Amino acid sequence: MSKQALRASAQREEMHFPWLVRARPYLILLPALLLLIGILYPFLLGVYYSFTAFNFKVPDSQFNFVGLRNYARMVTDGDFLYSTYITLAYAVVSTAIELGLGLLVAMLLNRESRIAKIFTPLLIFPMIIAPVIGTLVWKMMMQPSVGILNPILNRVGLPSLEWAAVPETALFSVALVDIWMFTPFAALMILAGLRSFPNAPFEAARVDGASFWFTFRNLTLPMLSPFILIIVVFRFMDSLKMFDIIFAMTEGGPGNTLMTYQLTAYRTSIQFQRLAGGLPYAILLYIMIYLVSMYLIKAWGRAQRRAAGY
Repeated sequence: MSKQALRASAQREEMHFPWLVRARPYLILLPALLLLIGILYPFLLGVYYSFTAFNFKVPDSQFNFVGLRNYARMVTDGDFLYSTYITLAYAVVSTAIELGLGLLVAMLLNRESRIAKIFTPLLIFPMIIAPVIGTLVWKMMMQPSVGILNPILNRVGLPSLEWAAVPETALFSVALVDIWMFTPFAALMILAGLRSFPNAPFEAARVDGASFWFTFRNLTLPMLSPFILIIVVFRFMDSLKMFDIIFAMTEGGPGNTLMTYQLTAYRTSIQFQRLAGGLPYAILLYIMIYLVSMYLIKAWGRAQRRAAGY
């Protein structure tokens, strides 16, 4: 349709339906407003309940205002520092390994070969499996009696592991599932970045006799920095609030070995029915994710401008 026809149609609409023209901006904003209300209302309600003594077993306890007592109790809890350590350790370890493995896989698949054409579409398969289902499969493979992982280790001369059954290897076990499930995300993002690069700088480097390490350090890595930061933003935020993999594998055990903020909030609020006692963990986790994501998004913007030569 031409511009004249569109202008004539708009004029007819304004003449016959003036109220629709005036309401159009609000109608456009309505879905975003409803979404915002749907997000803010439960969040603000949770903030309010965190300042009360809300207990599912006590009637009308949601109106018993106690101020910062729940937050003070959380900070002075003997397990608070350990829960903070586990939350951060899980996020840092899984994100770092996924990024490193994703970079390696992407570099290997960024070739015109039959193997690359076969394995590139297969990378998405772990991501389409529900995390709980994937975790239960790994849990069966880690079983000392019927699992297949310990026999594989024994075949290559390594000792058997207790996996998630003992505190020493519990964090490694759940991180292994996370790494298997989300390394393809990092690999595909980096592979997309590698295939979007211009050929001219790399051809000039080859003509000048530059080594692979020199090209990787001075060309590939700086140009990949926006893609790397996108991976870090998504995976680090998701790992900080990880619940399903840890819960399906150990429910936070053995003991309190894997009690992250999410699991502590769930156990206190749902299992122990002390909603006000668990909400401070969830709100602290939100603040942590917000601050980290804002810093990483700003770093991503700087990396994007630097990669574009600004």
